[in-house]
Amino acid sequence: MKDLTKGNPIKLIIAFTIPLIIGNLFQQFYNMADTFIVGRTIGVNALAAVGSTGSILFFVIGFVQGMTAGLSIVTAQRYGANDITGIRKSVGASMIISAVFTIFLTIISVIFTKPVLIMMKTPPEIIDDAYRYLIVINWGIGAAVMFNLLSNLLRALGDSRTPLLFLVIASVVNVALDFLFILVFNMGVAGAGLATVIAQLTASVLCLYYIHKRIPLLQFKNADWKMNKKLIKEHLTIGFPMGFQASIIAIGAIILQITLNGLGSASVAAYTAAQKIDMLATLPMSSFGVTMATFVAQNYGAGKLDRIRLGVRQCIWVSGSFSVVVGILVILFGPAGVGLFVGADQEEILSLSRLYFISNGSAYLLLSLLFIYRFTLQGLGQSMIPTVAGIMELAMRVVAAIFLTAQIGFLGASLANPLAWIGAVIPLGIAYYVSMKKLMKLPQEEVRTIHV
Repeated sequence: MKDLTKGNPIKLIIAFTIPLIIGNLFQQFYNMADTFIVGRTIGVNALAAVGSTGSILFFVIGFVQGMTAGLSIVTAQRYGANDITGIRKSVGASMIISAVFTIFLTIISVIFTKPVLIMMKTPPEIIDDAYRYLIVINWGIGAAVMFNLLSNLLRALGDSRTPLLFLVIASVVNVALDFLFILVFNMGVAGAGLATVIAQLTASVLCLYYIHKRIPLLQFKNADWKMNKKLIKEHLTIGFPMGFQASIIAIGAIILQITLNGLGSASVAAYTAAQKIDMLATLPMSSFGVTMATFVAQNYGAGKLDRIRLGVRQCIWVSGSFSVVVGILVILFGPAGVGLFVGADQEEILSLSRLYFISNGSAYLLLSLLFIYRFTLQGLGQSMIPTVAGIMELAMRVVAAIFLTAQIGFLGASLANPLAWIGAVIPLGIAYYVSMKKLMKLPQEEVRTIHV
């Protein structure tokens, strides 16, 4: 456990972020392993099939990640306020809410898997593989919920290293099972989905065992199960909007995917492979954002507003500088990375990917600011403006999907992300500075209790 309310802010932020970056790297590694193994052993159509499910998975798994992160913010605020009883009650509330949403999401996702693929006009040559991959993932949503919740609860207490260890183990398990299920058992894309679910379940069990043995604060007692409307509402007020924000963004991605499907398998494959490189390049920026949610929540619980402002300024300099450098690297070398997935002889796919990298890499600074402002506001317990920003992202992606793609094809689809980042970072930035100005005017005693 780590108290983020004491010590040099930027040193603490970097130390907390490094395990997140490494963990995200491993997560991307096994996601890329799925893509690499599927693309190079089963074929380009199989790669396109898995890629075509990305926006649908983002809709569901993104909600899970956002919701569980939101629930843990309440826990982090309690930890910053040194409220031991409040921490345990927060864990109990988070468990109950997560269990209810797991049942609901599993039922809905499984029922609507095929209808959604049809609605998205998934090309006939890839729709069967897309269904086989997606249905396995959907049945395993519970594993994703469990791992994300437990990981976020550990991070709420300042521990970003232990989730990293378990994620590394899950990555190794995932890659090993990919080879086993796809190359040995000939399970096709369903094998890649099953490998992912088993890996997440493995990491979840390890988290549970670690908490049982090492973290008394997260070991809630029978009394902690006694929920009240105020406690549940407090968690849902932050958790549900954060999940909803991710789902709103995912709707835009789904609409964009429909447009890509209409451009053909080559466009789907190019966007899928380029997006893998893009996600790898931007994960340090998202990791800094996640760190700020915990850093801000703990310091907000402790009533240390000056420390929050200093941490945000320092994080902008570090993450912003990184975003500029990595944006240049992606523009220069991104297409070569795509060649690893599809083969260097796929000229059409490589050419399309160049358009993606130029349009996205040049706007990474905006994405860096977006992550910092969004997660900072969420750490403060604010959900309205981040939700509005999510709606702005949706609107911009719809514009790109419906209008730009119709006019300029694949380039229009590639401009969806930069436009979405512009639409979101403006309200988020304004909201952060206005919120901090208002909070700084409050008496210290009121700041320390406003989150309760």
